[in-house]
Amino acid sequence: MAQTAEPTPAAGDREALGRALRSLLPDDAVLDHPEELRPYECDGLSAYRKLPLVVVLPETVEQVQEVMRYCAGQRIPVVARGAGTGLSGGALPLENGVLMSLAKFNRILDIDLLNRAARVQPGVRNLAISEAVSASGFYYAPDPSSQIACSIGGNVAENAGGLHCLKYGLTVHNILKLQVVTVEGDLVTIGSDGLDAPGYDLLALMTGSEGMLGIIVEITVRLLPKPMSAKLIMASFDDVEKAGDAVGNIIATGIIPGGLEMMDNLATRATEDFVHAGYDTNAAAILFCELDGTPEEVDADLVRVNEVLEQSGCTDIRIAKDEQQRQLFWSGRKAAFPAAGRLSPDYYCIDGTIPRKKIGYVLTRIAEMGREYGLRIANVFHAGDGNLHPLILYDGNKPGEFERTEELGGKILELSVEVGGTITGEHGVGVEKINQMCVQFESTELTQFHALKHAFDPHSLLNPGKAVPTLSRCAEFGAMHVHKGELKFPHLERF
Repeated sequence: MAQTAEPTPAAGDREALGRALRSLLPDDAVLDHPEELRPYECDGLSAYRKLPLVVVLPETVEQVQEVMRYCAGQRIPVVARGAGTGLSGGALPLENGVLMSLAKFNRILDIDLLNRAARVQPGVRNLAISEAVSASGFYYAPDPSSQIACSIGGNVAENAGGLHCLKYGLTVHNILKLQVVTVEGDLVTIGSDGLDAPGYDLLALMTGSEGMLGIIVEITVRLLPKPMSAKLIMASFDDVEKAGDAVGNIIATGIIPGGLEMMDNLATRATEDFVHAGYDTNAAAILFCELDGTPEEVDADLVRVNEVLEQSGCTDIRIAKDEQQRQLFWSGRKAAFPAAGRLSPDYYCIDGTIPRKKIGYVLTRIAEMGREYGLRIANVFHAGDGNLHPLILYDGNKPGEFERTEELGGKILELSVEVGGTITGEHGVGVEKINQMCVQFESTELTQFHALKHAFDPHSLLNPGKAVPTLSRCAEFGAMHVHKGELKFPHLERF
């Protein structure tokens, strides 16, 4: 099923659209001068940039509804934006459309500790939820590395994870209910305050839908009690493949760590220079394993994990001596992305997920691919659930280097599929991975995705052109692979 072509804005120009939207919103809630639009030209994937026609900053649900009713009536596309920290181009604006920033939806509406839930607006920062309930002994579990800045609405749109997602799940496992404005401007409730809701599981469908099915204006999140005890082990390895194999060995014991993270030497050295956390910069890789629960079970698991790490060939084991050092060790891991900026003028962050048993093999192949392309790669990832984040280091000022980097990124994602994984774990597809969707899915599956999109958004006005490729695009992508003699996925020949 082909996607609907992007529609033309009313009156065909910025000034006319700005006037129309100011009749619905306060003057200062509509931005239409080019210098005002520049901050919204990209998200965290800054290699892709476009100026939107107009930016709107509504403050109330009613204002969101009014904007959507107008845009639907005029066939004007709308892209919703949270904090702009996404890494797949999901919030990349359209040159002929409206970008709707939800930054002013930044209030925590209600905290219900008895039912372990909180109602929040989509512009609330991820970390702010935990900060608001910390004194009461609770927290919000999903903790992306960008949690100090990223918004909960964006987390829902991308189904974000974090350092502790292995044990406590992704965003989809930690929300109860959504308030969503449809493309026609109606307000609907998805999910419930209880453990289950009747009807289709639209809550899971909306989570990770990348702004293509509706505008999220309120989220009810689950709150968890803080663990009674938490201890963090940091293990060094002289071989990346040994560290990768250790991950599977830990899980095979039946222990599910609160967090299980890994960095290779290049990432470790950059991070240590940035944070000074006391990392072993001589190690080929370091593994972080956090155990949490009651003091008794944490101590028992600590002994077993130490044994597994030693049997897996680790060269050194350190246990955080107190809470301050535990936070310091984690702060380095969370700062790994900005720390990579010390290594190169630019970097490109990949987000593939693979079976844990393939970690060692895939890391070896990534290193080989980096040498083939003449590009350095720093590896930082959620080892426990196999979510890789290779950072390809490049210089965007050198002609052709970004294109080579982008091609290498695509190869890494295709490798993830080849070993039985997926092209994304938590960053979404956006515009970045849209070609690799052709590798992940066959034409019949993509046709169903388009049918689902059509049911919610028949004129393709919400974030069009993202996440799900047209069949014609996949046919072109498959033909390119055949021409290069690189076809590893025979189903591409059928597009």
